[in-house]
Amino acid sequence: MQVGGVVAVAVLAAGSWFGWMGWDHEYQTDPVTGVVSGPYEAWQVIGCAVTLLAIFAGAVVAGVRPAFVSIALTLAFTAAWTYTAAAEDATGLYGAGAVLLLLGLGLATAVATLVVALIRSRRGAA
Repeated sequence: MQVGGVVAVAVLAAGSWFGWMGWDHEYQTDPVTGVVSGPYEAWQVIGCAVTLLAIFAGAVVAGVRPAFVSIALTLAFTAAWTYTAAAEDATGLYGAGAVLLLLGLGLATAVATLVVALIRSRRGAA
């Protein structure tokens, strides 16, 4: 059960990257200010974050240990991002981005794991 759940989380997390943001390579220029932004729009980032949260919650509800979910989700999403970024970056700075993504997403999933543990401990105490 745990291995299958971890594999499913990894596949879904990587798919989340490719489905929400991995395809977008265009930058936007504000016609008034000339400010360039992107390539991702806010709706893509929000949708991806909500999807990752749903993957996390769904796996935990299905019985996969939260720590395993956290590790699988973080590593798979970071690997998918790194694969895309490495192919497009001639400067090598994608490595710094990969480390920052790994740390940020790792922290976020660690917090989610802690929240699950707190909820479970309160339910057990009640």
